[in-house]
Amino acid sequence: MRFQKLSAALAVAAGLSASAASATELKLADFQPPSHFIVEGTYTPFAETIAAETDGAVTVRVFMGGELGAGPAEQYNRAVDGVTDIAFGLPGYTASNFPKTLLTELPGVIDAATGTERVLDNIDKLSGEYRRVALLGLWNNAPNLLFTAEKPIRSLEDLAGLKIRVPSRNAGLVVEAWGATPVSMPAPEIYNSMQTGVIDGAMIDATTLGSFKLAEVTKYITTGMDSTISSFFLIMNRDSFSGLSDDQQAVVLKAGREAALSANAAWLGIAAKALDAFGTTEGKEVITLSDEEAAKFNAASAPVVEKVIADADAAGLEASAYVEALKAE
Repeated sequence: MRFQKLSAALAVAAGLSASAASATELKLADFQPPSHFIVEGTYTPFAETIAAETDGAVTVRVFMGGELGAGPAEQYNRAVDGVTDIAFGLPGYTASNFPKTLLTELPGVIDAATGTERVLDNIDKLSGEYRRVALLGLWNNAPNLLFTAEKPIRSLEDLAGLKIRVPSRNAGLVVEAWGATPVSMPAPEIYNSMQTGVIDGAMIDATTLGSFKLAEVTKYITTGMDSTISSFFLIMNRDSFSGLSDDQQAVVLKAGREAALSANAAWLGIAAKALDAFGTTEGKEVITLSDEEAAKFNAASAPVVEKVIADADAAGLEASAYVEALKAE
């Protein structure tokens, strides 16, 4: 019933001129909890824009919490196979499909505050990776930090032997270079895994302290080093997209870009507030590495960045040119 109420609230066709018989309702699937800030901050205006600018001929109904299928890693396939019309997901969960997209994860490739706009401005360079879907939006989160359940990380040596959750292969390579053991795991599984000791910590952004309640199982957060930055996408089933008129497609693509920019701003703002709140909570500590210790982390990850880009170049992805385009003013 809770999901039904949420879905109904986001189907914003009421009062618009098109008849129900001719309207197209697009399903949007997201595995995050219904309370996640993306609902009001991004999906509501996304749906409202599409409904308003198509005169109600196209509407969006949102299904949160994996209602259209469990398993965050399956979001890409759900869009490809038409289980949903639109899917939210992380390229890192199906990394083999998105090697060029995931170059932005690497430390130093993008800046968290400007990365989304730079990626959107160069979106044509990623068209080959999204040929099986329509790419509506792509954005980055706040920098991923090191959350630990029990052990404070004040130096590179403190990570030795720890099992750290990572969001993708590239992040795993960075964590491995830092001396820890990377464990691939979707965000919804982190809470129980940290609580039960399956993992010692997680590489993830600070918004999850609230949205996934990770503040409850985290004692320490370490920041100060150049870290990875995760990407999120909104993708659409090809047939669903092709079934729209040219004008409707343009509206959906415009709304997708706006959604990406608003989502990035929300992630950065909420991450900053969540980290500040965590640092002032009794029994919790935000550790900022000294310049000397941060340099050790960065020196350890630098060869990973170089190798991933070189390997992508060798595979014909024009990775170096893409990275340079992202950094260009």
